Amino acid sequence: MRIDDFNLNRRESDALRSYAKNNTFPQTFLVEGGTLDERVKFARFLANMIVCKGEDEKPCGICPACVKCRANANPDIKQYGEEKENYTFKVELSRQIKQDAFVIPNDSDKKVYIITEAQNMNDSSENALLKILEEPPEHLVFILATTELNKVPATILSRCQRHSFKRLDAQLIADHLEHVAQCENLRLERSAAELIAGLAEGGMRDALSLLDQCSGESDIDTDAVYSAMGLTGNRRTAQLLDYAVKKNTDEALKLFDSLWRDGKDPATLLYELNTLLRACLMLSVAPKAGADLISGRFSRDILGVFCKKLTKAELINRINIVSDSLLKIRDSKSAKLTAELCIISLCDPRLTEGVDELRARISR
Repeated sequence: MRIDDFNLNRRESDALRSYAKNNTFPQTFLVEGGTLDERVKFARFLANMIVCKGEDEKPCGICPACVKCRANANPDIKQYGEEKENYTFKVELSRQIKQDAFVIPNDSDKKVYIITEAQNMNDSSENALLKILEEPPEHLVFILATTELNKVPATILSRCQRHSFKRLDAQLIADHLEHVAQCENLRLERSAAELIAGLAEGGMRDALSLLDQCSGESDIDTDAVYSAMGLTGNRRTAQLLDYAVKKNTDEALKLFDSLWRDGKDPATLLYELNTLLRACLMLSVAPKAGADLISGRFSRDILGVFCKKLTKAELINRINIVSDSLLKIRDSKSAKLTAELCIISLCDPRLTEGVDELRARISR
C-alpha cells in the first residue's frame, strides 16, 4: 500500500511523504472521517511507516519491524479501542499507556499507540492521556482516530496533526465500478452502479466491497443490489411514508405493526424514514447535486414521487417530527408507542401543529 491509496487531499499526502523522507513524524496524529475500517487501515499503515527502517512513502516490507507488522505482531505498535463503534476508552488504559510509554522500543526508534475511537474517551481517560501528550518521550507517537471531532477535547486537538478522509464523487465511483465490472466479466447496470456508489457514501473501498457482495448474481441490477445489501425492507419504509402522505393513518399503523411483528426495530424504522425524507429534501433543493447528497438507500424513482407530493417546507416539517421522535425514543419505556405516535403525527401533522407545520401549510 502507498499513501495515494487513501482518500487524503494532496497537501496532507505531501506532508506524509515529507515526514517519511526526513523521518520527522509529529508525535500526535488525528485521523477523522471515512469509515471505521478506513481509519483503522490508515492508522496501521501510518504506524508501519513510522516504525519502518526505510525512507520511502510506503513501508519497505523487509525490515524486522515491517515483517512483524505484516503478522500483526509488532510489539512497538499497540492498538486500543478495538475495531468496533461506540467503544469506551477507560481510564485504566490511559494509566497503562502512561506506565508503558517510557519503555524504549524493541525493533524501531519509535513506539506507536493507536486509539481507534478517540471520541469515546471519558473525562478521566482524557485527563490521564493529556498529561502524557503534554510532554511525551521522543520515541512515542499517538494516532487518534475519530468520526466525531466535536467530542475530542480542544486541549487534545491542539496537540494533533490532523488528516481527514475526503469523500469521492458518486459519479466517479460509479464509473470506476463499471470499469471493474467489465474487467471481471460482470454485467453491471448503470443504475446499480449508481446505487452502490450512493450506498458507499464517498468511499471507493466500500463501493468495491459492496460490488463484491453482489458479484454472485449473473446480472447486477438495482434489485440484486437491494437484495444483497438487505435493503428490500426499505421499500416497505417508503410504502409507510406514502400512507402517511396520503393521510391514511389506518394503513400506516397496520404496516408498522406488520414490520414490528417481523422484528423491525422502531428506532431503526424512524432512522430509515428520516433518511428517506432527507434524500427527498436534498433532491428538492439541489436537484443537480442530488446524486452526491443522498445515501442511495432509496431509488431515484421513489424519491421523485415524494418530491412531487411534498413541498420543501412539508419535508422539513416531517424531518423535524421524526427527529424529535428519535430523541424521545432513547428514554422511552415503549419504543413501539413512540414510533406509533410519530407515524400518527406524520399522517396528520396538525395534531402537533407548531410554527413548522404552519409554514408547511402556507407553503402548500
